[in-house]
Amino acid sequence: MLKEEIKKFFKGEVEDSEDILETYSHDASLFVVKPKLVVFPKDASDIENLVKFVSDQKGVDSRLSITIRAAGSCMSGGPLGESIIVDLMRHMNHIGEINRDGTIVEPGVYYRDFEPKTLEKGLILPCYTASKNLNAIGGMIGNNCAGEKTLRYGKMENFVLESKVIFSDGREYEIKPLSREELETKMNQGDFEGNTYKKLFELIESNKQKINEAKPKVSKNSAGYFLWNVVDPERNEGFFDLNKLIVGSQGTLGLVTEAKIKLVPVESKSKLFVIFMRDLTHLADLVNEVLPTTPESVETYDDATMKLAFRFFPEMLRTMKAKNFFKLLLSFIPEAFMMLRGGIPKLIVLVEYAGKSEQEINQKMQNLENKIKHFGFVTRQTKSEEESNKYWTIRRESFSLLRKHVHGSRTAPFIDDVVVEPKHMPEFLPKMRKILDSYKLVYTIAGHAGNGNFHIIPLMDMRNRDNVRVIREVGEKIYNLVAEYGGSITGEHNDGIVRTPYLNKMYSKEILDLFQETKTIFDPQNIFNPGKKVNGSMEYLESHLALE
Repeated sequence: MLKEEIKKFFKGEVEDSEDILETYSHDASLFVVKPKLVVFPKDASDIENLVKFVSDQKGVDSRLSITIRAAGSCMSGGPLGESIIVDLMRHMNHIGEINRDGTIVEPGVYYRDFEPKTLEKGLILPCYTASKNLNAIGGMIGNNCAGEKTLRYGKMENFVLESKVIFSDGREYEIKPLSREELETKMNQGDFEGNTYKKLFELIESNKQKINEAKPKVSKNSAGYFLWNVVDPERNEGFFDLNKLIVGSQGTLGLVTEAKIKLVPVESKSKLFVIFMRDLTHLADLVNEVLPTTPESVETYDDATMKLAFRFFPEMLRTMKAKNFFKLLLSFIPEAFMMLRGGIPKLIVLVEYAGKSEQEINQKMQNLENKIKHFGFVTRQTKSEEESNKYWTIRRESFSLLRKHVHGSRTAPFIDDVVVEPKHMPEFLPKMRKILDSYKLVYTIAGHAGNGNFHIIPLMDMRNRDNVRVIREVGEKIYNLVAEYGGSITGEHNDGIVRTPYLNKMYSKEILDLFQETKTIFDPQNIFNPGKKVNGSMEYLESHLALE
């Protein structure tokens, strides 16, 4: 029996009760995939021994595999698998000494536990997501996460300095940037690690031009394997950095057991400049005017989100937990009058500025107001952090409100993370909404306008089996539209079950074949998280939808 065999060498817990298997059949995605077993490793050596065991047993049972899981907040089905789930949250959740130039952290650490410790030192990991109260460091690495501050600081790939990763030979390796000389030494080792480096370097060098041409022309991307990031010919010390490939690979190439994370200083103060747009005609022009002013972030939410906030206004106010409830209530009066006079804006744009003093921030906001005056938009400069928070709450909480109050339906993240260059947004967004509206979907749109990245979350009654067809058709049409504008089908949430079958919308067969070769180099027996990044299918996607 599999459980008993694993318990012979495994120090952590090995569980297969129906309750456990049911819990681990789900994440935040649309899917249900029931595993055979869930294990909770005490440390990296437990995972090493498990990988060796599965490798040895593959000839007996080809269905054996390992899917690594952190907080289970993934919207793509990334941490779901049919064989062995490895949950890192119970034991592998240690944080080292907080250090700007490299903090050691294990993947089972909740970000909500990590951030307070970094803030005590005036530091932060700035690529945190909107779901930062739910997710863990391991998932942030696996998905190459991003969020509202990505415009200024970039994605998770910029913040993993080094890592420890268990390869498919069952050994843990230290992964760090290598110089040309160090890479040459590594490739000449003649062992599994050395051969992995050698084969990958040869693959990249032999296909350099087509790999570079395949890199999506957008500022955020989590689709496919990031082969274009690994080699930097402009640098010697960081000439070859395997971390750039491991980050975003969803546990399909190796299992991360530890990471050295770079942090940045926290700006002491921040405020929002809010822009209310009646239509999207000048959206790209606006974004192009805003970006040179170096904001922390440029976020948006749509009229559907604003309607939702006012529809459930008392609950939204309670969420804000303001010190002065009456003052907060009064602060919404300008928005209420504006909407009574001219209706709800099509898009609300939040431009965040940060600095060391209020005077510095106020000057930045005034400069922006002068710069965009010619558009004739209604704008508002927030006066305090509390006032800024009311807009952030609408941006962040609308999804939860929608989920709570629409009965018989559930959130259906299947086209939830598209990216196009900001210059294409005025054309792209109406076309996308036309597709969604033609299927009479109820949905909200929010996003990172500075990156052209939008989150579309429909609500669907998944007991209605016709929604299988709707998901397939809408996915096909939306991703065709994204491809038409040269965008990415996922800027943050990664491929998982939900997008792996659509990677051919972004990448040629040649590039998809290189992704498959990459997977084979690292994981020749297909032990790690099968069906994600490569070898996904529409049949598997549709057959594992949670129709309930």
